[in-house]
Amino acid sequence: MAFSAFPDPVAAEAPIGIFDSGIGALSVLKHVTTLLPSDHIVCFADSGHAPYGGKSDEEITARVLAIAAFMRTKNVKAIVVACNTATAAAIDTLRKQYPDLIVVGVEPGVKPAAVFSSTGKAGVLATASTIASTRFKTLCERITETTGIEILAQACVGLVDQIEKGDLDSPETVAMVEGYVMPLLKGGADTIALGCTHYPFVEPLIDAIAKRESANPVTIIDTGEAVARQLERLLQQKGVQRLVGDPGKIDAYTTGDAAALQYAFDKLLGKPATVTALKSGEA
Repeated sequence: MAFSAFPDPVAAEAPIGIFDSGIGALSVLKHVTTLLPSDHIVCFADSGHAPYGGKSDEEITARVLAIAAFMRTKNVKAIVVACNTATAAAIDTLRKQYPDLIVVGVEPGVKPAAVFSSTGKAGVLATASTIASTRFKTLCERITETTGIEILAQACVGLVDQIEKGDLDSPETVAMVEGYVMPLLKGGADTIALGCTHYPFVEPLIDAIAKRESANPVTIIDTGEAVARQLERLLQQKGVQRLVGDPGKIDAYTTGDAAALQYAFDKLLGKPATVTALKSGEA
């Protein structure tokens, strides 16, 4: 794929939009700001409507289009759907609605989990909605057909809520994560893909459980870096990557509590951001 030989400095100043049902966007944002440090970011946490995992595809699509419309008012040049559930339910509709925008989604890491598996069984932790989606089922079936790797999918009901509260290592969260990881380990999985962008925030906990309970090394897959690299490729292709030396700014918006999102930026990302809480109907 050829890159543009004539970068557009005006278009390059436009921000990148990144959104999730909550603070999961920050796990992808970490990789994007590392790879594209000069680009401006508009980050949207739809915490007032989280979690998406129990919603219908129609409800999720309505939220995705509302968020995209809000981001268009910020003149974004790209939108990263930093949510597996929203990607599965609505990314095709989003691309049709905004054919002029770069749109990048996330997938639950099934492909790399299969590649790195030596036992022939790869595990995926995801929301119930992602696992039930046609997109996910088709992906798993295709990978099993082509590689022979069995995909063990585990729905993690309630885990997003724990992470949204910042409850990353309480006894309740530890017990919950153990209850979801253990069936994968007992099933023989030697790779575990994090199929929700919230889950990297409990990756240390998942890793500790795997090291304690598995006789074999377990590889944990976070697809955030791959998403950032795909975004970089598309920005370069269109000649709209911001290449000036000064760091980009982060403007964050939430349909939930601004203080909670600010705390998440400070604790989980360690990056400065201007956080604004939106009123009902603004997005």
